[in-house]
Amino acid sequence: MSRVQLALNVGDLEAEIEFYTKLFKTPPAKVRENYANFAIAEPPLKLVLIAGQGEPGTLNHVGVEVESTDEVAAAAARMQAEGAACEVQDATTCCFAVQDKVWVSGPEIPWEIYTVLADAAVMHPTEGECCVPAAVEAEAVTVGAKPNTCC
Repeated sequence: MSRVQLALNVGDLEAEIEFYTKLFKTPPAKVRENYANFAIAEPPLKLVLIAGQGEPGTLNHVGVEVESTDEVAAAAARMQAEGAACEVQDATTCCFAVQDKVWVSGPEIPWEIYTVLADAAVMHPTEGECCVPAAVEAEAVTVGAKPNTCC
């Protein structure tokens, strides 16, 4: 099963957790310092709340969570064939998880297509990094070909 991911910047993480727990009748799947995520079955949604980054109430990033690295690779190949700029990140640490992912440049907003490989103890490998790459270069990439620890 795949599901859309919506990552929001929030000011009061506890209040947001309380609200979204009630709205979707689902408790958070993961809560860490300045971070929470919900794995919502209906509607299929991965809701991510990030405190301390960006203006509260704004979009942090969007994506699609898929079940396997093969699905990430297929999405990367499909979008590259469509002429989209893609950046592959293998076994990268982001949002308290180790992930294989591809960032696909949209006209205005990059989208990540990712699978979670394992839990991680940190939000990012180093302080100050963000999940969204500054720019996605147009180049041929292969999932599994180039390790990248930057998220």
